[in-house]
Amino acid sequence: MKGSNDTLFGKFSKSIAHHSGRPPVFFVAVLAVVVWALSGPAFGYSDTWQLVINTGTTIITFLMVFLIQNTQNRDSIAVQLKLDELINAVKEARNELIDVESLSEQELTEKQAEMSKLAEKAKDIVENLAPDAP
Repeated sequence: MKGSNDTLFGKFSKSIAHHSGRPPVFFVAVLAVVVWALSGPAFGYSDTWQLVINTGTTIITFLMVFLIQNTQNRDSIAVQLKLDELINAVKEARNELIDVESLSEQELTEKQAEMSKLAEKAKDIVENLAPDAP
C-alpha cells in the first residue's frame, strides 16, 4: 500500500525534493554560478550575460517552489496523522486536540495560551520536586 496511490507528480516532486537537497546538486549549482561568473569578461558583462543567470535561476526557483511545497504538504499530513494517532492511543491525552490543525486562528491562539499555562504549571511542579542545586 505504501506509495501505491502516489500520482506521477507526487513521485516526481518527492524525487526532485530529495535529490535537490543533496550535496552534489549544491556543488553543481555552485559550479554553474562560478562558470557563469568567470565567463563574464568573455561576454563583456553584457545584459545578455546577466540575463542568462537571472532567467535560469528564476525558472528553477519558480518550479522548485511547487515541487517542494508538494513534498512539505505530504510530510505535514503524515506528521499530523502520527500525532493524532499518539493522542488517540494515550488514555490521558485530550482527544479534542486530534485534528487541531483545522481550528481557526483564534481557536489555535487560545489552545496555544492554554498549553503555555500547562507548561508553566509542569515547570513549577518539576522545580518544586527537584532538590536545590548546590
